Amino acid sequence: MSAGSLHLAGLHKGWSVVMSGRVERTEQEILRWFQRDIEGPMADFRDPSQEWRRLVSELYGTFLLVLVAAGAGMMGQAFPGTISRAAAVVAPALMVMGVILFMGKVSGAHLNPAVSIAFALRRDFPWRRVPGYIVAQLAGATLAALFLQWVVGVSATYGSNHPAESYGAGPAFVMEAVLTLGLVSVILGTASGAQNIGIFGALGVGGYIALAGLWGSPISGASMNPARTFGPDLASLTFTDYWVYVAGPLVGAMIAVGIAYVLRGRGGGESGSTAAQGALFTETGSPDQT
Repeated sequence: MSAGSLHLAGLHKGWSVVMSGRVERTEQEILRWFQRDIEGPMADFRDPSQEWRRLVSELYGTFLLVLVAAGAGMMGQAFPGTISRAAAVVAPALMVMGVILFMGKVSGAHLNPAVSIAFALRRDFPWRRVPGYIVAQLAGATLAALFLQWVVGVSATYGSNHPAESYGAGPAFVMEAVLTLGLVSVILGTASGAQNIGIFGALGVGGYIALAGLWGSPISGASMNPARTFGPDLASLTFTDYWVYVAGPLVGAMIAVGIAYVLRGRGGGESGSTAAQGALFTETGSPDQT
């Protein structure tokens, strides 16, 4: 073998040793990250009595969502001309993105009774936990509306959702159903396979909420969330056409679950369940599914 060939062979061997060392260090770093951020939190919260953490998470997250969503309309009434329609619909989307990122691992960041029911229908979330989640969401929304009414000094009805006068409740119901169909489809899609609630879910869900609000809000307000409308309505004791914002999102969510079954089969797999429930004592309906 020539001297040049021996030199090249030596370089190749040295390069292989260097790369092997780098790969090994990378694998060790990934393992440490997994043990610290995934296995650790799951081991800490396997006790079912920690359900209160999830409920507090849902209450707090929904409080923040409604604080921004209802706050835009109420601030616009208190300070005319300061908040545009675009800002009013984009602000809640940005808040949802933030909430998903900082508390999605705790409770799944549903923030919406229609989402909790959809996850349960999809078999990614235990039915027995649904009532607690819904109560927490409604309470968070109500606290936010009461807070805004107290601080801003205008009726919370300005922060609620109402059908456009020229359209009425019927078209508003259809709009809410269609908008929620898209929202829940995005949520169920980002909660399947490798795309759990996290950065992909935050961007997907937040982006959809902004887009839906930009084109759908003139007819119905683009609530897509019974809790988001319930809070201001209860605070102002005005439930005119509230049925639109319960029936519409629920119908849209149920259709989305059906479409998810057609596209991806039955739910209940580990990844979807983890996205729905967070990392605290996750239960899977079908452990053999992803």
